[in-house]
Amino acid sequence: MTASMDTPREAGGQVQPKILVLATALASYPGADAAGQTHSEYPANCYVLKCLAPVVFPEDFYLNCFAKGISGIIVAASGTDCPYEGAYAKTAARIDRVYQRMRERGIDPKRLKLSAVCSVCTKAFLREISQMEQVVDELGPMEAQDGAEH
Repeated sequence: MTASMDTPREAGGQVQPKILVLATALASYPGADAAGQTHSEYPANCYVLKCLAPVVFPEDFYLNCFAKGISGIIVAASGTDCPYEGAYAKTAARIDRVYQRMRERGIDPKRLKLSAVCSVCTKAFLREISQMEQVVDELGPMEAQDGAEH
């Protein structure tokens, strides 16, 4: 079964904003998985993408996500415990550059958050989602730009 990024709708047909979580395979993804195994609840509009390390995503990836209607992105990285030497520092520097590009495009940088979430940090994972939900509620959903593919 493949996951769909079709936008969930709240009661009454209102579109729920999408939140993307980039979760590292060796650290934050097991934390997210543990949250699911304990049947902890988090909103259906959160999509967890397992990756080796978020350093693999170029700056344009984040901007394209916002252009396609993703309302918030959590980069749940391994922090300084990342097994790939220098990857976390490069990711942090890249996110800083993305913040500048977001400002230039009128996108509030609060929509993108770099956070360290470990393999047993289910509470931290759920807290990050809750905080991003609050940010998105405050700022409103991102609208997909004309010409952006879904």
